[in-house]
Amino acid sequence: MKSHSRLTALLTAGALIALAPAAAQSADAALEAKFDGMINDAEMGGWLKTMAAEPNHVGSAHNKLNAEMTLAQFKAWGWDAKIETAWVLYPTPKEVLIELASGPGAPFKATLTEAPVPGDESSSRTKDELPAYVAFQGDGDVTAPLVYVNYGMPADYDALERLGVSVKGKIVIARYGAGWRGLKPKLAQEHGAVGAIIYSDPRDDGYSVDDVYPKGPARPANGFQRGSVADMTVFPGDPTTPGYGSSKDAKRVPREQAETILKIPTLPMSYGDAQVLLKALDGPVAPASFRGSLPITYHVGGGETAKVHLKVLSDWSLKPAYNVVGTLKGKEKPDEWIVRGNHRDGWVFGASDPLSGHVAMMGEAKALGALVKGGWKPKRTIIYTSWDAEEPMLLGSTEWAETHAAELKTKAVVYINSDSNSRGFLDVGGSHSLQHFVNQVAADVKDPQTGVTVGQRLRAGLAVQAEAPGANPRAVALGKIAADPARDLPIDALGSGSDYSTFLQNLGIASLNIGFGGEGDSGGVYHSAYDTYEHHSRFVDPGHAYAGALAKYIGRTVMRMADAETTVQRYGDFADTVSGYLDEVKKLADTTRDQAAARTRLLAAGAYKLADDPTIPRADPGPLAASPKIDFAPMDGAVAKLKTSASAFDTALAAKGATLTPAQKKKLDAALLPLEQRLLREKGLPFRPYYKNMIYAPGRFTGYGAKTLPGIREAIEERRFDDAATYMVLTAEALTDYASGLDAATAVINGG
Repeated sequence: MKSHSRLTALLTAGALIALAPAAAQSADAALEAKFDGMINDAEMGGWLKTMAAEPNHVGSAHNKLNAEMTLAQFKAWGWDAKIETAWVLYPTPKEVLIELASGPGAPFKATLTEAPVPGDESSSRTKDELPAYVAFQGDGDVTAPLVYVNYGMPADYDALERLGVSVKGKIVIARYGAGWRGLKPKLAQEHGAVGAIIYSDPRDDGYSVDDVYPKGPARPANGFQRGSVADMTVFPGDPTTPGYGSSKDAKRVPREQAETILKIPTLPMSYGDAQVLLKALDGPVAPASFRGSLPITYHVGGGETAKVHLKVLSDWSLKPAYNVVGTLKGKEKPDEWIVRGNHRDGWVFGASDPLSGHVAMMGEAKALGALVKGGWKPKRTIIYTSWDAEEPMLLGSTEWAETHAAELKTKAVVYINSDSNSRGFLDVGGSHSLQHFVNQVAADVKDPQTGVTVGQRLRAGLAVQAEAPGANPRAVALGKIAADPARDLPIDALGSGSDYSTFLQNLGIASLNIGFGGEGDSGGVYHSAYDTYEHHSRFVDPGHAYAGALAKYIGRTVMRMADAETTVQRYGDFADTVSGYLDEVKKLADTTRDQAAARTRLLAAGAYKLADDPTIPRADPGPLAASPKIDFAPMDGAVAKLKTSASAFDTALAAKGATLTPAQKKKLDAALLPLEQRLLREKGLPFRPYYKNMIYAPGRFTGYGAKTLPGIREAIEERRFDDAATYMVLTAEALTDYASGLDAATAVINGG
């Protein structure tokens, strides 16, 4: 981007400013400058140190203290604040055990706790620390042969099948990575395994990546990753209250019948201990894609040599989840809500995940409260939420959103989320109608390391990545966009893994997820006892400068949305994005058809037998279902209609937005507020009707990763061609409905 002249500053300061009179522009700029002046990096660092001083898991004493501290601060800063408590099923470990019962190295008992690290005072506070544990696994006590399944993803089971190795009746050991944690035991369970172990291989976040903690940021040999393995791809939130809030007296599904709780015992372990188990395996040498960085020869097992004893016993009681909710009531449009959230609970100390984002939110809340005390009153109501119980399965936010669902659908303009935050580049995902707006905000926030705007720095980063040897096609395409200052940088689609999920994918509320990252390194201590204030301050965000950058970015986002005279959305960006998704799905259909034909041809020719090493027995892969010709006409028509409607709205608003009467503005707000809900279909997605958004969803086999046009895309990927035809129609209906909503809004602008 070019340096800011007065004209450039006005053009890039946001839709609100572009549509406001000159006096209001000056007032807004002055307001934001005043806001920036109240963001104190050191103060946020102090809050982080206090809040990460003790273990913060759900139900812990310190987690409650943090809720009470947040509440007291919000009240002191002038917010109307309260704690709303949900009673959620949250299992905690009573007994955990992994031991090698037979085979080379037996007997061996894994150490399922993490020793303190020299120089890290926090890591010595082990009194209330959870041991190795993953929530919502299935308790059990099993002894069985061990099989190594690589990342435990579908392709890994295909590879094992060709090797003649079954996991039925076995315990699997999988490494973290390549897919969401919960998919690993779920797929193991579906393949007949009786237990699962998940470890962090040093190739992914240990000594192959960087020096290990405390010398460097990477995972030490005795570190392990806790987490949830609930089947979040079916629905988030309390497994026993699907689709409704978890009050203390809520009707609950029996735990044994809860869809999202797994059936087999599962535990995480360190790579230091995993090496002993993996070294004991016999059977075929693992394929190249299975090999990590441990100093062993990786075998897949499958025989009876190495047997493991795995035991998990949990306390399955209800625990309180303390959501802190603060409100600044709007003076003109109190029933239009800008909702902002970050969770507060961690697996242990949680300095990077999630408190690095939470303290930025606190910085925003303090500054906004001071602005109100100084005379500023937002036009719309601003609601700040400090979520509890996110880590187990988005419990706090989901239960709150489900409890307030009807009100949110009539009042929430947007939900703005953050989570972990670190040194580096701006990263924004969300509803693509907000893409232009978030680019405008990025043009007005300074990067604390370079002094240019965070938008300029991101453009430079993308341009350099595009020129790197071996850059993939997406990186090259992004580099071209970044090099053109007239084009907005695209934002990511949202899948799951943080608190926006229910808002976007079940309630149909426009959402954003915002953070910085790419240079600070917290991956090696993710969900471990080493995610501490000391580690974060050394390796993730020294000086807490990016907490300040996040607060300034989201503070502007909130204020501009709260005070906007008319919508900040630009719907042509959404239409163009969906058109791109449709092109991708059409190519996927062609690729799927070609793959089936190629597989049939190679099987008929005996090519797999000829290509395989004759000394390593392998079975042929199974045939693929033939892919029919897919009719994309419904989607072609819907996307064309969406583009026309979006262009008409954007053009009308740009021409007449500044001259709309108060009555027109009120009518326009009423037309646009529920617009995103038109992307929902009550039927929901196959196998998981909770996810109703036809444009964005977490993938069935990616978990956190997004699938766009998910009803169509996943049906083609999984060769469910009847579902592809059904969701072609449903998705087209949703887009046409959305376009009709835009037409009605355009009529308001044009005097209707």
